[in-house]
Amino acid sequence: MQASAPERTGSVQEALNQAQWLLRTDASLALEQAQEVLNVDPSDPRAHFVLGQALARLGRHQEAVAALRRSTELAPEGPAWRALGDQLTLLEDQAGADAAYAQSIRASVHEPQLMQAAIALCQDRLAVAEHLLRPYLRDKPTDVAAIRMLAEVAARLGRFDDSEKLLSRCLELAPSFDAARHNYALVLHRQSKSLDALREIDVLLASDPENPSYQFLRATALTRIGEYDAAIAIYRGVLEKHPKNARAWLSLGHASKTAGRRDESLAAYKNSIANAPHFGEAYWSLANMKTHAFTAADVAQMQAQLARADLGDEDRFHIHYALGKAYEDQEDYERSFTHYAEGARIRRTGLDYDADETSTAAAQHTQVFTKDFFAARKGWGAAAPDPIFIVGLPRSGSTLLEQILASHSQVEGTMELPDIIMMAKRLGGGRVRGGRYPEIVGELSREDVRALGEEYIARTRVQRKAGKPFFIDKMPNNSQHVGFIHLILPNAKIIDARRHPLGACFSSFKQHFARGQGFSYDLTDLGRYYADYVRMMARFDEVAPGAVHRVFYERMVADTESEVRRLLAYVGLPFEQACLDFHVNPRAVRTASSEQVRQPIYADAVEQWRHYEPWLGPLKAALGPALHEYPVQN
Repeated sequence: MQASAPERTGSVQEALNQAQWLLRTDASLALEQAQEVLNVDPSDPRAHFVLGQALARLGRHQEAVAALRRSTELAPEGPAWRALGDQLTLLEDQAGADAAYAQSIRASVHEPQLMQAAIALCQDRLAVAEHLLRPYLRDKPTDVAAIRMLAEVAARLGRFDDSEKLLSRCLELAPSFDAARHNYALVLHRQSKSLDALREIDVLLASDPENPSYQFLRATALTRIGEYDAAIAIYRGVLEKHPKNARAWLSLGHASKTAGRRDESLAAYKNSIANAPHFGEAYWSLANMKTHAFTAADVAQMQAQLARADLGDEDRFHIHYALGKAYEDQEDYERSFTHYAEGARIRRTGLDYDADETSTAAAQHTQVFTKDFFAARKGWGAAAPDPIFIVGLPRSGSTLLEQILASHSQVEGTMELPDIIMMAKRLGGGRVRGGRYPEIVGELSREDVRALGEEYIARTRVQRKAGKPFFIDKMPNNSQHVGFIHLILPNAKIIDARRHPLGACFSSFKQHFARGQGFSYDLTDLGRYYADYVRMMARFDEVAPGAVHRVFYERMVADTESEVRRLLAYVGLPFEQACLDFHVNPRAVRTASSEQVRQPIYADAVEQWRHYEPWLGPLKAALGPALHEYPVQN
């Protein structure tokens, strides 16, 4: 006998209750249960929600996103938004995650004024949301939902300090508000306050130890402070329970690569592809090892994935980059360039990089940091001589220089540290370009400047594991902040890694960067960025003679020992043979060149760009005089 509608409804809800319970013990059974419900009622939002949760537990994150999106479409006021934000965070779609979390906030509030603010937040009308929230909180200063919402507005505006303070207050009022604590951990992590972020993540994990978003955030924070073994242990723990989790395999591959475990890294990336053949980032990660050669079968598999109509842009551009590397290895340079260019084109469409803004910022730096500026502030800043900054365009030999220096007994290598950029952004009101920075630096007092230098030393202390007197900060984008660095840390060393403009720029163009470097996905943008950087560094050489030591990549390759001795003399260190034997140094290396610097110096890369010269016209035009003024090694 056929069940009546109420009976069917009851049985469906019972099935979903059972599926929800099964999520704790057997995600595969929960998945089957949710699918059975959807066979009966494909428009049940809760079934799609449970399906998404089960897929997430199984590591099928792209599919989980699709199921959770369907749940939110069917029930816009339902609970799926936060789970969707967690999945998008795992997939490193920060904009999508922020939007989903905003919708989660909107769905959780019922006060009319808060609902208006939440709608404005979802529509990215941040000024409107802030205008509604501030008077509301003056009247109701303990409303934790409103505090969390204002914190989200501040974070979206880049005012992470404000967001951090608001979320701290929110948790004082409501210590069990896990959604706010998760926001708090993310804000701390985005400010590179990794130890503080880890404390908050541990609180979250205590109440929800199986939450993959919390686990992955903890592993990412551990990686940020160089605790690679601990991060690897987390990924392995996730994979023991969810061996088909493609994202966990990818993350394990990244951590293993950084730690110098090449074979483990290769195996992890291949497992990621085996469990998700469409997963473009896994193919690119293999290519990005630089020493891995794709087989004909690999190339055919990537081409087959590109032929899929349902392949997303994220996967598509990663596969294009991987194929660019595959065809480069085959010396099919025209086809290689076609794939690199298409990958860059797709990637560029998702960015809001503005070359004019970069040029304006470079001009502002030369106007602020003058000879008179430094003369008036002589003796300011923190006295610490510890930091060695390596700056320049990415892919210009900076990792090689870091590895050489880090092989010295008195120098510790760390990674590309974001601290200078975070501090500059804070001074600029949440913006490095287009805000109050760098002009505001001229308003700082002697005490302010010293405090900033000491803050940098304190912020980076967590990265220093070996107790050596000097450490390296190899963030290439710090070339935009040499004046600021010299002001707050006048005894720090600054090394400019310089490479032939066509070599440096094209090497950046064919590299997909995990984050930042928005200038690198268009040949004209690249040329302009390089030209701006060269002009700014030349101006700094005039106002602070001798403050920067320049290393030309071609000269380092041609006469390594002489260049290494010059480099060590600038830093003030005696020569050590280990600096020439840098390739045997087992330290962790977290850049695209990690495998290359574990080999002796080779000259192959110096002229690689010439294979692509027929297609570099826009780059040459944008470089202008910077192209012809570069000193060529004879």
